Amino acid sequence: MCFITQIADPTLAEMGKNLKEAMKMLEDSQRRTEEENGKKLLSGDIPGPLQGSGQDMVSILQLVQNLMHGDEDEQPQSTRIQNIGEQGHISLLGHSLGAYISTLDKEKLRKLTTRILSDTTLWLCRIFRYENGCAYFHEEEREGLAKICRLAIHSRYEDFVVDGFNVLYNRKPVLYLSAAARPGLGQYLCNQLGLPFPCLCRVPCNTVFGSQHQMDVAFLEKLIKDDIERGKLPLLLVANAGTAAVGHTDKIGRLKELCEQYGIWLHVEGVNLATLALGYVSSSVLAATKCDSMTLTPGPWLGLPAVPAVTLYKHDDPALTLVSGLTSNKPADKLRALPLWLSLQYLGLDGIVERIKHACQLSQRLQESLKKVNHIKILVEDELSSPVVVFRFFQELPGSDPGLNAIPAPSAAASAVGRERHSCDALNRWLGEQLKQLVPMSGLTVMDLEVEGTCVRFSPLMTAAVLGTRGEDVDQLVACVQSKLPVLTCTLQLREEFKQEVEATAGLLYVDDPNWPGIGVVRYEHANDDKSSLKLDPEGEKIHAGLLKKLNELESDLTFKMGPEYKSMKSCIYIGMASDDIDISELVETIAVTAREIEEDSRLLENMTEVVRKGIQEAQVQLQKANEERLLEEGVLRQIPVVGSVLNWFSPVQASQKGRTFNLTAGSLESTEHTYVYKVQGSGVTPPQTPTGTRTKQRLPGQKPFKRSLRGSDAISETSSVSHIEDLEKMEQSSGGQEASEANSHERHPEAPAPPEAEPPGALQDGAQGLQDDRPQVEEPESLR
Repeated sequence: MCFITQIADPTLAEMGKNLKEAMKMLEDSQRRTEEENGKKLLSGDIPGPLQGSGQDMVSILQLVQNLMHGDEDEQPQSTRIQNIGEQGHISLLGHSLGAYISTLDKEKLRKLTTRILSDTTLWLCRIFRYENGCAYFHEEEREGLAKICRLAIHSRYEDFVVDGFNVLYNRKPVLYLSAAARPGLGQYLCNQLGLPFPCLCRVPCNTVFGSQHQMDVAFLEKLIKDDIERGKLPLLLVANAGTAAVGHTDKIGRLKELCEQYGIWLHVEGVNLATLALGYVSSSVLAATKCDSMTLTPGPWLGLPAVPAVTLYKHDDPALTLVSGLTSNKPADKLRALPLWLSLQYLGLDGIVERIKHACQLSQRLQESLKKVNHIKILVEDELSSPVVVFRFFQELPGSDPGLNAIPAPSAAASAVGRERHSCDALNRWLGEQLKQLVPMSGLTVMDLEVEGTCVRFSPLMTAAVLGTRGEDVDQLVACVQSKLPVLTCTLQLREEFKQEVEATAGLLYVDDPNWPGIGVVRYEHANDDKSSLKLDPEGEKIHAGLLKKLNELESDLTFKMGPEYKSMKSCIYIGMASDDIDISELVETIAVTAREIEEDSRLLENMTEVVRKGIQEAQVQLQKANEERLLEEGVLRQIPVVGSVLNWFSPVQASQKGRTFNLTAGSLESTEHTYVYKVQGSGVTPPQTPTGTRTKQRLPGQKPFKRSLRGSDAISETSSVSHIEDLEKMEQSSGGQEASEANSHERHPEAPAPPEAEPPGALQDGAQGLQDDRPQVEEPESLR
């Protein structure tokens, strides 16, 4: 508005100035409003913690703590607690230092990362006896093997960089893995390398001689020759120095000779590689130092959190290692070794050896202790340096061959041995879960093996340094195993007897659930049960719920649970472990009788409901007829309030009582005339007696249900039991004689009052349970008083 300055009139100039200021004020106010509205709209889309000017450090750390530990009301998911000591803090510090070091200038960063990488590689090669090796640090444990496979492909296929897939198609590579390798390893390698699954070859383990988890070298050589004849290229072999399941070591020396003969890359992995740091190393593990590459996991071995795994390898061509991804020029990749570089310096050689030696001593201690425990089988190599102990509970069947537990049975006896195998697997699974809860510091795991079945594994090299396992924990573990053996033995012995008793009892169905670690599973078949259907059964569920409640009220040592059968949706009763000798016949009979009682009570209640409904309708009809008869008998005048009172005073009506009572047992209406005349209730129909078991058993004082009093009891002898029964008979005879004498005394003294006559339980008396008319009460005649 520059024209304002050219206006000579001061009035117009003042008006123009005021207009300019007013417009400016309006524009500023509108702009502030738009900014505030924009902020509100923007902040409304942003989560709460980011609104405003930010959170302070204390609030952020409190949020992290709540996310880590959860709510206080929630129970912890696992009882294991990782022991992060000072060496763990050093490892965690390495990650923060790595982020800080990455901010340095390029020249200082290059020198520092090169020093850290070279030092860590040299230390690891010297500690684990792998001379002149290179190191690749990686977060994923299997990543190092995938990079080694890439290196092997580039080494054996010279034109792979140029021709790529065409080279592999003309001569397909073959990767050999043991059948005892960890699950999913072969699929992971094929996915990372872009190879089809037929490039994998699983080498079986020994089945007749040697360990059941060692690679069959002779069969491997036959597979290699067959692949060469088919035009394939044997590329790489993965051997185990401690399998993932049992900890067995392959014959690495013979495998190395075979790989050198056919030009195959040999890679070794396993927990037993940690023993290379000890003074004494077994010859089978020591042969791993001559392999082409190996993968180490020092984090769990030494109790170091957030420490990368290491793959040591030998190769002279830096260009191929760079193409394969084993080496990198990025400083961030070299800084992966920083946490391990700090931790190794903090522990020192003595600290590293002490932790590995302590884990091996724990395994030896457990192995020596379990050898003295009956019914415990140890599946481990005969080498003292093996840090893995795998054991399981077993019990031989009477008259069976002990070798049946380890060798598959022929088809003729497959059913019996298979049933015994499933029973032992369920019991071993229960044993492993119990030991994990009782001794959480042991770090036990439960696993399923193809030949041996369900076993419990103790691998202190992977858990002892993290959990802080000590020798006292091993002793406690052995004591817990010994305390659980009587329960396991007794339960296994009673399983077959329980099955036979259930199958011989009418109305009960034995349910074969191999995953249930108890005496067995039973289902009651009621009258309306559709045996051919597996659908939901509301009536059966109601009966089983009542049966479960009754069984738990007996306060026995057995545990009872209700759940669906593993193949259907029908309810069953699951009977738990037995800690003592149980009378199976009494247990099965109690289940059958109790279930039958519940079913009959349920039917009686349903029938009674219908009977009562019909009885009420009939009573209403009869009461209406009685009122009509009374009206005809007394006349209309007696129904008028004033006139009726006068007539009744001059001429009382002598009417008899015609009440009605409803008999629940008979389901009919009966007259109450007999009750008013003789002052007693009439005899009704006696209800049927509740069904009871045929094997009534007298328990000793303090004896719990289902316990056998004579078998296997040293405290109560047969003579004392017989004498106790004789005492009970004498008490019954004396009580019977006393009742007879009291009856005779009543006969000798007729003036003594007679006992009141018992009332039939099915009748409902008038006024409380009966149905009667509403006529006025008439005084009783003098002759009947």
